This record gives sequence, C-alpha cells and structure tokens, in this order.
Amino acid sequence: MNNPLLSFDDLPRFDQIAPSHVAPAIDALLADANAALETVTAAHFPAQWSAIACVLDVSIEKIGRSWGVVSHLNSVADSPELRAAYNAALPKVTEFFTRLGADERLYAKYKAIDVATLNTEQRQAHKNAMRNFVLGGAELVGAARERFAAIQERQAELSQKFSENALDATDAFAYYAQESELAGVPDDVKQTALAAAKAEEKPGYKLTLKMPCYLPVLQFAHSSALRERLYRAYVTRASDQAPGETLQYDNSALIAEILSLRLEEAKLLGYANFGEVSLVPKMAESPQHVITFLRDLAARARPFAERDLADLRDFATQQLKLNDPQAWDWTYVSEKFKEARYAFSEQEVKQYFPAPKVLSGLFKIVESLFDVRIGLDQAPVWHSDVAFYRIERNGALVGQFYLDPSARKGKRGGAWMDDMRSRWLRPDTGLLQTPVAHLVCNFAQGVDGKPALLTHDDVTTLFHEFGHGLQHMLTQVNERDVSGISGVEWDAVELPSQFMENFCWEWNVLKDMTAHVDNGAPLPRALFDKMLSAKNFQSGMQTVRQIEMALFDMLLHTGHDPALDLMPLLRQVRKEVAVLQAPEWSRTAHTFSHIFAGGYAAGYYSYKWAEVLSADAYAAFEETAGNDGLPNLQTGRKYREAILESGGSRPAMASFKAFRGREPTLDALLRHQGMAEQT
Repeated sequence: MNNPLLSFDDLPRFDQIAPSHVAPAIDALLADANAALETVTAAHFPAQWSAIACVLDVSIEKIGRSWGVVSHLNSVADSPELRAAYNAALPKVTEFFTRLGADERLYAKYKAIDVATLNTEQRQAHKNAMRNFVLGGAELVGAARERFAAIQERQAELSQKFSENALDATDAFAYYAQESELAGVPDDVKQTALAAAKAEEKPGYKLTLKMPCYLPVLQFAHSSALRERLYRAYVTRASDQAPGETLQYDNSALIAEILSLRLEEAKLLGYANFGEVSLVPKMAESPQHVITFLRDLAARARPFAERDLADLRDFATQQLKLNDPQAWDWTYVSEKFKEARYAFSEQEVKQYFPAPKVLSGLFKIVESLFDVRIGLDQAPVWHSDVAFYRIERNGALVGQFYLDPSARKGKRGGAWMDDMRSRWLRPDTGLLQTPVAHLVCNFAQGVDGKPALLTHDDVTTLFHEFGHGLQHMLTQVNERDVSGISGVEWDAVELPSQFMENFCWEWNVLKDMTAHVDNGAPLPRALFDKMLSAKNFQSGMQTVRQIEMALFDMLLHTGHDPALDLMPLLRQVRKEVAVLQAPEWSRTAHTFSHIFAGGYAAGYYSYKWAEVLSADAYAAFEETAGNDGLPNLQTGRKYREAILESGGSRPAMASFKAFRGREPTLDALLRHQGMAEQT
C-alpha cells in the first residue's frame, strides 16, 4: 500500500507518483478486477444490478481512477520513463477492458437483470451497457471474437503512438531568431522567447510551434519569411513532408493502419463502415444524416466565407501591397485588416486580461448563475502551475477541480477537460462520492514578474473547458455510468462548453474580469464595442474551416479505402467546402489528434452539431435577460437542472426539450454568427 496509485481514500498523491509505480499498481488492480469478473459471472451469483455493482463496478472504478491518473500525467508531464511505463501497461489495460466488454457470461448476466427493479438512472445505464456489449463484440464468437480483441489492442497502441509523434514533432522544432527578424512580434512573446534561448545558453530568441508562440508570430511578425518558416514547420509536423531529421515522427503509416483496423472492426460488427459504428451511441441517425447537415450548413456559410475572402484580398492588395498572399500570410493579413476595420488589435485587448482577474470573473458568473461558491482547496499537484479548487452549495461540497493553465515542454497541446472521479452513490459503502475534474489549457506564462496575459480567444477557451467541467461537477445523478459527462451522447457533449463561450461576449460579465496589467484600469466600453463589432469577423471562413474538417472526418470513415492515400480526399473536400486552398505540401491531417487519438473518429461534426444546441440554449438567456443585461437567475436554474444536473441519465434531446420546450433550430446559431440574413 506504499504505492500511491493504489490509494483511493482521498485525492491522488500526484507529488509522490513515479513511473516505477505504474506496473505493480496496474497489475494488482487488474488481478482484482479479473477476480471480481469471475465472481459476478459465476452461475450462482445473482443477476442483480446492485450486487454486480458492489463487486465488479467497485473494482473497475479503481482501475479507471488509477489508469486515469497515469494517462493524465502522460498528457501533462511526459517523460521518457513515464512514457515507457504507460506504453508497457497500455496493452494490459486495453486487453482487460476489451475482454470485459465482450464477456458473454457478463452479457448474459446483464440480460437477466429484471429492468423493473431498476430506478430511472439505472435503467438508462443498463440500456447503455446492453448497447455497449454489442459494440464491444459480446455477440462475436470464435476467430471473430479473437480478431476483434486484437484490433482493439492494436488500435490503442497506434493511437498512443500517433499522439506521441504529434507531441515529439512539435517539441522537436526550434528556430533561434535574431531580433531583426521579430519586428511586429509582441513584447511579451519576445521576452518569453528570449528567456527560453537564454535557459539553453543559445543566442537569439527561441521560437517554437507551441500555440502561445506560433500564433502571435503568424499574426504579428512583419517578416513573411519568418512566418513561412514557422507555418511550413507547423503544417508538415509528423508527416512525410517534415524535415529529414524529424521523419521518424511521420504518422502516415499509423493513419493508414488505424483506418484499416476501424473498417475491419465495423465489418466484424456487421456494419458497412466505421462511421455507422461511431453513430450508434450518438444523436445523429446515420452518416448520411451528418453529411447532409454539414453540406447544408456549408451552403449557408459559403457566401459569407467568399465575401470574407474577397475583403481580405482587397485589403492585402491595397493596404499591404500583397498581390498574391500565400498560406502563411493570411493570418497576418487578417490581423491587420481587423485592426484597420475595427481600430483595435488582439495585443491591445490582451493587456486587459490577466489570468487571475479572468478566473475571478469566470467564478463570479458561475457562482451567481448556478448558485454555488468556488474557492481554493488543497491537494497534491503535478506541477507548480497547477491550482486546486472546490465548489460548494449551501456549505456542502459539490465537486472539485484541478486547473493546469500553462503551455510547457512535455505537455500535450490544446485544451481539454477530463474526469478524475465521478459522482457516485457507492454501492460498497453507501456513501456519496463527489466528482473531481481536470481542466487543462495551454496559455502563455507570465514574464518579468507579471501575471499571464490571455487573449480573448484564451478567455473563450477557459470558459469552454469550464463548461465541460460544470456538467461533470454539478451533476445530481448518483449512478456513475450516467452521471456528469458519462453516458452523454458524444454529439451533445459540447453543448455545455460552447454554451459558456457566449458569456465572453456579454459586457456585464466581461467587465468584471478585466484589469489592465500595468495600471489596473478596466476594459474600456469603447474597446469592448469594437470587439463586439468584430465578433463575427470572418465567421464565414471559420465556419467552412470547421465543416471542412468534419466532412473530411466523416467521409474518411465511410467511403474512403484505407489502402489509398487520404490526401486526394482532403483536397476534394477542400475544393467542395473551403474558400482558401492549402499548399500542396500541407499535411494537417497528420496531427488531427481529435480523430486519430482523441475519441472523435467519425464524430468531429459534433462541434458544429452541438453548436446548434448551445446557441439555441443560450437564446433562452437572451430572451429572459433583465434590463441590466444580466442573465436571468431562474433561466440559469432551469438550465442547471435540465442540462447540467441530469448528465447522461436521459437522452440529450430529452434534456434539451426539458429546458427549451421544443427541439433545437439553426436560427440562433446563424444569428449569433452573423449569417442569418442569407440562406
């Protein structure tokens, strides 16, 4: 019991966990889980929900929590030793859960449960479990069952390698620029780059492909050559077009094998393609349903995207003397055009968003809207940047969360929320277990003793991830498999996150989270009005970009032959949807981790799908806002109860209807994005 990964009495002892703990902990937990599986599948064991939960679910939850900690550390604190330990344990964990999901004895036991004895939450969890047994291969026999298990293990290995390659290819790039090359780059970005070079005892400024460095260079650097250098490195990462010394990270072969295995898995389960498998537990009815939805939205958005591009071209020609902008120029042109049209820059806005002030503003709106209190708490953490918080209502603990905001080497890019522990009325103790979440971002760190400064996009990202966290932490469902985010259809899981983004555009919310980093002055209303005017700047282009990725994903998993190069399909989709074509050598699919390593395979459309839900849900707040512009607390309570607290205990559409009283429509989304006047 000296192994911190085998301690479940309290929160994880992140400060004590070492790679050497992984193998013995996972082996011990798997042994216990296998024994539990044998116990509950014995002929004499009762086919009762609570009896099975007391033995098997308790054991499985321990594996989930311990392996979740290891997986989390693998994402935020990668090291050669931890990676080796993770990869050694991954096949064992995958094999167990694959075997568990296909165990015909357990499937039979679940079939024998009298559904009439279950409460509403348990019935939904049972229904999901029966569906998952079928998708997990429980009805396969003989060689097909063995092959299905082998496919699952190999897919887990390939997805992990894909993720590692994307991280390593990103970390491998560094360009040490001279100051003369950095004209236009914001001072805080330059100071961070200078400090990074000095730390390595290198001359110049260390530029990387991490987003807090990469994006400002593309936005602000006057040097087209510098922008090209970083852009080319970024869009060829982990591909056959990358520099020779990083070709070891090429994901091409992994992608082909992943797609081939997914198609084989689908055929084993009796489906025509993986897209059909992916949609079984989702809201969308079929791949064609999704494809029609995306193409309909593309048709509505494309005229706006074409207008956006025409405006950009005119500005580039007339104001910047760029007659033929290249792929690496468009971000710079966009930023200059926005500054000219709306008379402000992202860099100007950023000075008003110190991270601590933003966080306190976020907490304030959440506290008032959802009747909770958020405060600092104490727990061991994995890095000094990480803070731990608790959420209470009427003095009672509701949930807790870790916040890891900063970009750093060895940390996967992007932003995400995952669950460390779910709300559960434990069958073994009868005690209520409260939920705990990880909220992870990749913001720039503060420099020269000043707090980190967030762009408005960063602020939106923070609100987005916190929206996921709220659904996980505010749930009132006591059945673990359908509490919080568990059991929520994948194409509805982005509803609470995208819903929260709307508050970043409300003056009465935003004004409370701004204070200029140098003098503490709040964001001027005039500057906010300019931001608001620019809110839908290039929304047409942004919409078709998301549709391009979503349509590519769905077509890749329905009609594409995995033996063929995927680039012709991507070019075909771009030709159909995009208004800006990427260079021939661009290989962005090779770091498309969402679909090759992140659970969004044939599901990337979920972002646009859920955006329809979230925009319509937020429209309820617009319709009921007071004269002061502040959200109506009764609407907040109704949203909390109907959407956040119900978790996966009922279909997402039922939750949406409980809140809005009807099914969602596209109208609010098109209006929010400035595309309502034309269809």
